[in-house]
Amino acid sequence: MASIVSSILRSQIKLLNPIIRGMTIEQSRKGQDAVGKIGSRALEGSVHYKLVRFPLFDAAWAIPLSGRVNKAILYLHGGGYVAGGLPYAQVFGGHLAVSTGRASLCVGYRLAPEDPFPAALDDALLSYREMLTRFAPEDIAFVGESAGGGLVYALPLYLKELNLPLPGKIVSISPWTDMTMQRDVSELQKLDPIILRENVIEYADMYAVDHDRRNPLLSPLFGDLAGMPPSLIIVGSYEILLDDSRLMQQALLEAGCDCRLHVEEGLWHVYVLYGVPEAKEAMRLIEEFLQEELP
Repeated sequence: MASIVSSILRSQIKLLNPIIRGMTIEQSRKGQDAVGKIGSRALEGSVHYKLVRFPLFDAAWAIPLSGRVNKAILYLHGGGYVAGGLPYAQVFGGHLAVSTGRASLCVGYRLAPEDPFPAALDDALLSYREMLTRFAPEDIAFVGESAGGGLVYALPLYLKELNLPLPGKIVSISPWTDMTMQRDVSELQKLDPIILRENVIEYADMYAVDHDRRNPLLSPLFGDLAGMPPSLIIVGSYEILLDDSRLMQQALLEAGCDCRLHVEEGLWHVYVLYGVPEAKEAMRLIEEFLQEELP
C-alpha cells in the first residue's frame, strides 16, 4: 500500500500530466536539464563531479567526498532514449555515489531521433571501456532506470558478443525491456500517472527506426541471458511497464541467473527518483544489494 505522501504526490502528478504529455521533445529535454542543475546543487558538499569528454558525447564522474572509493557504478539514465542529458543524469548518479560509496560514471549518451540505435548502446560501451581502465569488472555495477534500465541489460548482451568482461552486478529500475509493446496494458494505463503507451511506441519508433523491435540489443527480454550478472529489479505496480520487469526476472531465472524483483504496491514509473518514503526504502535495497559480496 502506498504511503499517504506518495498517494498525494501521485494525484498531483496526474493533474500536471496533460501539460507534461503535451511538451515537445526539446521542451522535455530543457526541463530535465533544469531539474538536473537544481538537483546537482543540492548535492554540493557531498559529491565532486569530474567531466569526461568522449568524441561524440560527455559523461561525468560523481565521486563521493567521504570514504574511500574502490568500486564504481555505470549509471544510464532514462528518458525513452529521446530525453535526458548529462545534467539530468548527474543528479541520481550523484545520489547513488553518496548512498553506495561508489564512484558513479553518469553518461550523457546521444539521443534519438538525431542519433538512433545503436548510438546510446555504443556510448554506454565506450563509457564502460573507460571504467575498465580504473576498475576491475567485478567491482563495477550497471544501474539504470526506464530506458536506461533496459540498456543495463542490452549492454551486457553486447559485451558477450564482443567477448568483453561483464560487470559484477546490475540494478534496473522500472526497466523498458520489450520495445514491441504488444501486451495489453489497458488496465495498468488507468493507474499509471506518468507514461502513455502511445508515447512509448513513439519513442521506440524514434530510437529503433527500421530495426526489428525484438533485437535483444533493443529488447533484452528476447536475448540469450545465460551468464548474466546478479540483478535487482525495482518497479511500481502502477505502471504500464510492470510486465517488462516481471518477464525479465522470469527470463533471467530460467536462464540460470540470480535476479530479485521488488514490486512496490501503488507506486509509479521510476518512483525511486522521487523523494517519497518508498524511494528511501528502494535506495536501501540497492545499497544492500551492491554491498553483498559476490559468491
